[in-house]
Amino acid sequence: MAGQLRVALAGAGAFGIKHLDALAQIEDVQVTSIVSRRLAQAKEVAAKYDVGHATTDLAQVLDRGDVDAVILATPTQLHAAQAIAAMRAGKHVQVEIPLADSWADAEEVVGVQRDTGLVCMVGHTRRFNPSHLWIHQKVESGELALQQLNAQTYFFRRSNLNALNEPRSWTDHLLWHHAAHTVDLFRYQSGQEIVTAHAVQGPVHPELGIAMDMSIQLRGSGGAICTLSLSFNNDGPFGTNFRYICDNGTYLARYDDLYTGHDEKIDLSTVGVSSNGIEVQDREFVDAISEGREPNSSAAAVLPCYRVLADLETALSG
Repeated sequence: MAGQLRVALAGAGAFGIKHLDALAQIEDVQVTSIVSRRLAQAKEVAAKYDVGHATTDLAQVLDRGDVDAVILATPTQLHAAQAIAAMRAGKHVQVEIPLADSWADAEEVVGVQRDTGLVCMVGHTRRFNPSHLWIHQKVESGELALQQLNAQTYFFRRSNLNALNEPRSWTDHLLWHHAAHTVDLFRYQSGQEIVTAHAVQGPVHPELGIAMDMSIQLRGSGGAICTLSLSFNNDGPFGTNFRYICDNGTYLARYDDLYTGHDEKIDLSTVGVSSNGIEVQDREFVDAISEGREPNSSAAAVLPCYRVLADLETALSG
């Protein structure tokens, strides 16, 4: 599409703010509406980012003529239904990870995207972090082949708090949210389909109703393997660390930074258009709309990840 892209943001919490900061760096993008569960929060964020409209009603925003696309940084349980509603209203959509919290819902989103022909992108941010981009480029050029990916995703979340340590209205999930990052990343970086997947989990929290510890093992069609450890019981340090064991070197990825196996920092300044993975991700969304093409991490491209998650959930509940 030509001209300025007009974007609405739904979800004015910690990750929504990251998107607003990223969008501010992209030319020909205007944020025209902020949606939040609390009107006071929507108005506060709208005022801070000079956005002219704030509301609690996403349906109202989807009817607006000054909205071409929507970014959904809302609770996991709303992602699929809101993405479908946005596309049926004629809006392109980027939905934060995860696409859905069930296989049926994930399939339905992809089906609606195919029917409408609109851009539907999922926030699988690891595909866009410069550290992982560097690895991907080396694998694609034939300089590296992934043998094993080890990932540790650790947080301390024994109550419903977000990344800003503020109360959440919903419950996060190790499998459907945090494991989705690594399951998709392993498939993307190895270039292999996942043919074997196993998982075990620790006790379910009596109040939150979710497992607080989990371990996942994957094997790709070409023989690469992945081991993922996840915990909401970990009392620091927090976040996710990735160890890429390749045929030609070992690399440690820490969000937007990358180190050799000997802890030597790698220069990533020429890898992408920004050192901020969220900005790279949002630029891909904007460019895909402008160029009329399927984006990296489209709903269709990441769908196999959700088949694996669904299979693991079935095995864990069996």
